Amino acid sequence: MKCTFCAADTRVVDKRAANDGRVTRRRRECQKCEKRFTTYERVETQPVIVVKKDGRREPFDRNKLRTGLMKACEKRPIGQDIIEKTVNDIEDALRRKDAVEIKGNLIGNMVMRKLRRIDNVAYIRYASVYQEYEDITSFEEELKRLKNTKGT
Repeated sequence: MKCTFCAADTRVVDKRAANDGRVTRRRRECQKCEKRFTTYERVETQPVIVVKKDGRREPFDRNKLRTGLMKACEKRPIGQDIIEKTVNDIEDALRRKDAVEIKGNLIGNMVMRKLRRIDNVAYIRYASVYQEYEDITSFEEELKRLKNTKGT
């Protein structure tokens, strides 16, 4: 691989598995300028297309999923490692479906199930956006459902 700074050849100085073995992380050093940088290698797979509510189609974007989770978990005691594991779990589940097109509501429901187990406040935050509550009554009904399932 060429150096990102001077385009000379590089060598690998450290290699390890990342993201539960799904990614290979390599620390590289330039043989000319001696600067270091990190590269990540992951298996290239068939792109998953998300079919939105309005029929639009767009490629699955793990960064968009991560951003949504981070917004829901903002100022909550949830580490970045848990968010990253959730993103990986959802992406893996989508790829195992062996379908090129996935409905967006399937992804939203997967996120809600995961957040419900992780943190109630993050779940409600995500649900309030995802479910598009029309008024306070529908929001209260969701809170009641959450209370009832936690109490059993």
